[in-house]
Amino acid sequence: MVVPLAKIMAVLKIYPKDVDVDLDKVITDINSRLPAKYSLVRSEKEYVAFGLYLLRIYVIMPEETEGGTEELEDLIRGVDGVENTETEVVTRISD
Repeated sequence: MVVPLAKIMAVLKIYPKDVDVDLDKVITDINSRLPAKYSLVRSEKEYVAFGLYLLRIYVIMPEETEGGTEELEDLIRGVDGVENTETEVVTRISD
């Protein structure tokens, strides 16, 4: 009997470098860079202040990923226009 691998959902906040960053392009760039084992399932913009928005993304990934969300965070920080990222929530999900 094969036991299916567990998955987790990571919720991350993504902070842009400034108010002029195209957040839709940031999402497109993140989605195109994600390894096949990751899946971007939702994204939303959240108003911070003075015209600045941050992104909140929801990514499903294998639970057994070495280093937890570190690989995902590094990938996102490498996207043009991203200042920083912060993992907000990590939770195990069922299929």
